[in-house]
Amino acid sequence: MESLSNVKNPELVRFGHYFLSMINDLKRRPEDVAKELDVPLEEIMDIIEGRKTITENIVNRAKKIWPVSSRDFYLIEDDCPDGIKIMRSADSKKSARIMNRGGKPYYEYRDTAVSSVGLFRPEWIEELCIVDNNEPNNKSIHWNKGHFMHQFTYFIGDVNYYYLGSNGEKKVAVMNTGDSVYGTPFRPHTFATRKGAKKNGLILALTYGNQLSGDTQQELSVLGKDLAINFWLDFSNRTKAFGELLKFHMACSSLTFDELSKRTKIEKNDLITFSHGSEIPSYDIIKNLAKGLNVNSRDLLPPDIIEDKVIVRYYKDAPKWYFPESDSSYKITELSHSTTLPFSKAFEFEIIKNDNNELDLNVGLHQYIYNVGDKKIKLNWKIQNTEKYDYLEPGDSAYIKPNLPHNFRGDGKLMVLRIAGRIPGDAQRELSYLDNHDVNRAIEETTMWFDPKEKQK
Repeated sequence: MESLSNVKNPELVRFGHYFLSMINDLKRRPEDVAKELDVPLEEIMDIIEGRKTITENIVNRAKKIWPVSSRDFYLIEDDCPDGIKIMRSADSKKSARIMNRGGKPYYEYRDTAVSSVGLFRPEWIEELCIVDNNEPNNKSIHWNKGHFMHQFTYFIGDVNYYYLGSNGEKKVAVMNTGDSVYGTPFRPHTFATRKGAKKNGLILALTYGNQLSGDTQQELSVLGKDLAINFWLDFSNRTKAFGELLKFHMACSSLTFDELSKRTKIEKNDLITFSHGSEIPSYDIIKNLAKGLNVNSRDLLPPDIIEDKVIVRYYKDAPKWYFPESDSSYKITELSHSTTLPFSKAFEFEIIKNDNNELDLNVGLHQYIYNVGDKKIKLNWKIQNTEKYDYLEPGDSAYIKPNLPHNFRGDGKLMVLRIAGRIPGDAQRELSYLDNHDVNRAIEETTMWFDPKEKQK
């Protein structure tokens, strides 16, 4: 048996790999780090090998010498090492707090399952404001100003959803159990219970970050308005979007219309027309332009459609199907979503099977689960070759890590929201360009970028 003194903290080991990757990128050997930071080499090796935490003094010295920030020395904490984190309904109730608007109780908020690993910020909200009509200008309601995060909303009961349409017009959607909405960041909205409801309406307001969150938001902030605003491209329609993308990539390569015309054999006047957002060329021409710009065709393609900022989906109109094909364990209802966020997907799962143990779900997205039914559901999963299970009672919620084999068994309904986090999309493509044997080093760097013990040939 290994002695306790030799057992390493997994989080320290993870930081050690990360720190080694950082100094590799800075082209520093451990002895260089020790000398520059005036720290014994033994201490640097203890940090790299996961035996010791890095001190604030070392971080402060590194910031003064290297092109790094404090943020670079703090890892995402893993608060669910078993792959799943559950919040019980009773614990959710303990977090209840009343929010007033207009001097009166308006919402009751409760926390639900959240993890430091995912970008979810989910809330259970009871609508305490009662409205007696469905007019968008109802005097009883109080609008918010919108917020930075995307929001998926699942409705339970008789709830009115008030929002601003694309033209700034106030609108109201009359929602019932199972209906859902997706809203873009900063879109003003509010909710209220309709008069005559048997009990106050509820929503699961699942706000979450996407590619703009975290480091991206920090980078925009440090650049400031004058510089960062130029990353915004006009995507108000497809032709403008194509023109904006073409101009952006031309500027990034300092290419003139004359040079791009020379490379692509496309008339200069046609290139100018494309850049003005007046026309989208054929895909063959787009491929030719991409080659001339040294980018992929996908980098020039505008969105297939320009969607509304708010997308309402009524349960009765939602697509429904069974999964998996081999053994229909679930009846799935597709809830509201946006094509602008291709990795954000929301569903209602009706559990049908409970007589087999096959782990029939494995999703490369972060997942939020809420038991919206009135019966408990068994959740089975496997991590590090160990099989585990737990139960989700009505009102319980859970977070599930990506790529975790799992299933749901029993007789009930779950609301499921899947989001990308930081990896799917461009980061996933970048990872996939690496050779298979190099991927592990991208995940956990365990070696220096050269062999200092290599003998001269």
